[in-house]
Amino acid sequence: MTVVDPPSWWGERLLGRWHDDDVWTLADRAVSYGELRERVGLLAAGLAAEGIGRDSTVALCMPPSLTLLHAMLAAWTRGAQVMLIDVRSTAFEIDRLLRICEPQFLLSAQPVSPMTRYLVEDVPFTLERRATGRPAVPEFCLVQASSGSTGEPKVIGRSSASLLAELDRYAALEGMPGAGERVLLLNSVIHTMGLVGGVLHGLNSGAQMVYPSRMRAESIVESARAAEAGAIFGVPVHFALLARSAPGPLPSLRLAVSAGELLPLRVWTRFQERYGLPISPVYGTTETGIIAADLVTGPEPPVLGRPTAGMEVDVVAGELRVRTERTPYLWSDRADRFDDGWLRTFDRCDRDPVSGVLTYRGRADSVVAVGGLKVDLTEVEQTLLLHPHVREAVVVFDGVIEAYVGGDTALTPAGISEWCRSRLADFKIPKVFRLSASVPRNANGKVIRNRDTLRMQGETDAHAHH
Repeated sequence: MTVVDPPSWWGERLLGRWHDDDVWTLADRAVSYGELRERVGLLAAGLAAEGIGRDSTVALCMPPSLTLLHAMLAAWTRGAQVMLIDVRSTAFEIDRLLRICEPQFLLSAQPVSPMTRYLVEDVPFTLERRATGRPAVPEFCLVQASSGSTGEPKVIGRSSASLLAELDRYAALEGMPGAGERVLLLNSVIHTMGLVGGVLHGLNSGAQMVYPSRMRAESIVESARAAEAGAIFGVPVHFALLARSAPGPLPSLRLAVSAGELLPLRVWTRFQERYGLPISPVYGTTETGIIAADLVTGPEPPVLGRPTAGMEVDVVAGELRVRTERTPYLWSDRADRFDDGWLRTFDRCDRDPVSGVLTYRGRADSVVAVGGLKVDLTEVEQTLLLHPHVREAVVVFDGVIEAYVGGDTALTPAGISEWCRSRLADFKIPKVFRLSASVPRNANGKVIRNRDTLRMQGETDAHAHH
């Protein structure tokens, strides 16, 4: 088969702007841009020989690895649409996504051993041509699925214009790492913050992504210290791990950035006490990318910061909405989420009329009726989190209020029930408490909020009825 060069692709400048001997990333070793371009070029030629080109649809289901990043960039170089599937998903979840999206090609590799370093260099993969595959949806170059924390996953498309505009917002964000600065990246490289704010921003700005050997506090700190990392990007569970550990100081660290979900105030406080700097928020969605951030002051949660440059937002009846050109949802109109150019986030926020700073107030769908009285489940969660032995909490409603609580062994059903009784009206107190060391999370480390999934994954050895 004759290999035909594709037309210029949307991210060509990202791969071409740095010198061959400049460092691209650090995992087991430092990898240069020259090596990156060589590996991507070779893989792109192999994909071309398999018939992958403009408007092809390619799903990638691989463990975190340089091979995964090479394959993603090679597929984009060929003009293909890339779909990212978390390799930690169950066989059922993967099959469901493939049936919904029907990619023409599947590049897959087996998960690596938990004892292997976090981001491995090379993984062997297979390429499958799928007979039921469909060509790309026009305009979309990236397809992602939501975390599924609230049930059926949303399948989301991002256009090249959307990705490039987000990279511009990151580049304009005060405090964002730039050329030559090293960032310890703990976020998943296939999800929005890790992919765009980490990998693609690094290509765009020259910031060098560093990956830890293991996702343990000691390994994270050791990797940050050895690389003299100026920043750590992660999600709340990473910072909770670091905040309760004592692995030593990080003298080069100037910035810690949390994304994915609201950071608990307790974690923010403990991290600042331990490492001498606050954690800064980055707020966004898979549909839009980054929406708001404050990397300068590291505001106390639940403050999120100002909307980023070029991001148009509005607060309607207390709910944040974001301007988008078209619906980001593929194969579903999601009529309850997109209307006349505005995307509903279902996040309740306050917006300061002078500064424009956004403050998170919970989910718009977290208000339920109990005996005709309104209860905000977020308020109940925040009350539980004030308990000295509680680390995390999820509150759901299915006829009655149920609380899934993660805490230490000193936590008892009677104690947590009495704590709530002294702080909440009786109708707001959970009828069932399920206590364990931690609350159930999905493969991306995000707290699960779907009632049925919680019940399947969160059966614990202790519970109490109020």
